Amino acid sequence: MAIRDGGGVSSPILPPGAAMELPGRGTTFVRHVEGPPGAPTLVLLHGWTATADLNWFTTYHPLGRQYRVIAIDHRGHGRGIRSKKQFRLEDCADDAVAVCDVLGIERFIPVGYSMGGPIAQLIWRQHPERVAGLVLCATSGYFVTSREERMSFLGLSGLAAVARLTPLQARRWLTAQLYLQRKTEQWEPWAVQEASMHDWRMVLEAGKAIGSFSSRPWLGEVDVPTSVVITMRDRVVPVRRQVRLFESIKGAEAFRVDGDHDAVVANADRFVPTLLRAAHSVIERADLRTPAPTA
Repeated sequence: MAIRDGGGVSSPILPPGAAMELPGRGTTFVRHVEGPPGAPTLVLLHGWTATADLNWFTTYHPLGRQYRVIAIDHRGHGRGIRSKKQFRLEDCADDAVAVCDVLGIERFIPVGYSMGGPIAQLIWRQHPERVAGLVLCATSGYFVTSREERMSFLGLSGLAAVARLTPLQARRWLTAQLYLQRKTEQWEPWAVQEASMHDWRMVLEAGKAIGSFSSRPWLGEVDVPTSVVITMRDRVVPVRRQVRLFESIKGAEAFRVDGDHDAVVANADRFVPTLLRAAHSVIERADLRTPAPTA
């Protein structure tokens, strides 16, 4: 669904959102759907170079009819936390928990898409007492094996260093060259504006962090109900790695979507119902079903 503002710009109908101060960490942006009373909480974790809205806008309302939904912009992405420190996936995991602290949410289900998958896994590793289950979409427990992949991710480190040193005009050039130039003909203006808010130095450092990530040494220890949503035509995260993620987590259930890495948007008609089934599976296995009202 979309609306048009006075200037004719098309944009999706989005739930309420606001800046949120996380004590000792910084200010981020959070979308919040209350959901039914007593419903389990899903915390949506977006992918690399996206924002909460760019990644999840097709899912907010369908999920919100059944669950309390929280979505956060990660560090350097959109209106996420700005920091002079190097980007770390571990910090993103702690940020998500800090959002839940501010909102008074004790236990929740991280739902990670692409880069959000490692962040969800790290939330479980760093805060296991807070995690009731996991939903991992279009993601993996590692992202680099070949020399070509390793060199590609290492190249992001050099670009990030340049972005630390160059003036604003150069950062704008990086934004255009690395992302927006390929998207402006396809995206609605609201989406271009959303992505233009990135701190590209931090986003590039995030790419390096993804390349260095591996949960293989501890992934088998995950002990909460987990659903893995596999995008079967994915040209970014190979299907074999998504399947290996599923196989590495004891008792995980797999849910397949006929789509590429952007299936959450490009194939929303197939992805969203599958995501709902994946979340419902975790809720059932974690015994988090909303209790029936008493007379």
